[in-house]
Amino acid sequence: MKSSFAGVFPYVVTPLDTAGQIEAEVLARLCDDLIKAGVHGLTPLGSTGEFAYLSREQRLRTVEVAVAAAGARVPVVPGVASTSTADAVAQARAYAHAGAAGILAILEAYFPLGDAQVESYFRAIADAVDLPVVLYTNPNFQRSDLTLDVIARLARHQNIVGIKDASTNTGRLLSILNRCGDMIDVFAASAHIPACVMMIGGKGWFAGPACIIPRQSVALYNLCRAGKWDEAMGLQRRLWRINEIFARFNLAACIKAGLEEQGYAVGNPVAPQSPLTPEERAIVRAALAEVSHAG
Repeated sequence: MKSSFAGVFPYVVTPLDTAGQIEAEVLARLCDDLIKAGVHGLTPLGSTGEFAYLSREQRLRTVEVAVAAAGARVPVVPGVASTSTADAVAQARAYAHAGAAGILAILEAYFPLGDAQVESYFRAIADAVDLPVVLYTNPNFQRSDLTLDVIARLARHQNIVGIKDASTNTGRLLSILNRCGDMIDVFAASAHIPACVMMIGGKGWFAGPACIIPRQSVALYNLCRAGKWDEAMGLQRRLWRINEIFARFNLAACIKAGLEEQGYAVGNPVAPQSPLTPEERAIVRAALAEVSHAG
């Protein structure tokens, strides 16, 4: 079996000042605190990291700060995303040079793409770096999805080790596991119930909510790993309040508001997104208070 990842990988937000500069000290502190809370890795430039709204320079700086903050204590697996294969390859190489331990590969698409074009995009990223690559598919945001046939072919690539499927279709995850589970690991998304994905054979999850409830997320993972399913589902039910809030509001705005409530000056989401209203922030604050002692 190819080497891969396991555990809880928070999608780290991208703290920005009013001039659009990366708030390196805030990001470093957040990464350090997440590691101390027990997370198994860090993923800057995921959906919650607002990769779609950042410049090339902002993205690279975010990876550099996260890698330095992690200090090899946990793997840093940044997201690589583009509409262009050449640009995605350039990102992957830059992040590998910056010290990334792996790549989360995301396809953005403007025009519809066929299976051959989707496959070639992900294969080019995996060919470009000597790092483990986790595929990420989210048909709610992408014009082109990964079919089971494409996943099965990509799973044979020596560098492609996992897939995070955010389709919200847990049955599709089971289809992936049944078809190529001996070649590729499956990871949950925040839109799935992670405990259920772990029960069917998942290896962990990459998710935004873990950025604001890291300790509880790690506790849930440990219960799943120990096969304590009744306890795991009890904790999952208590934590689901965060996911319900997460689904109501803009992803980055919600997590950034939660982090601001916890004392991290991460700033507002990138325009044209907008921050939560005071009333919406109060809902996030109440949800965090509700789960603060869970786990």
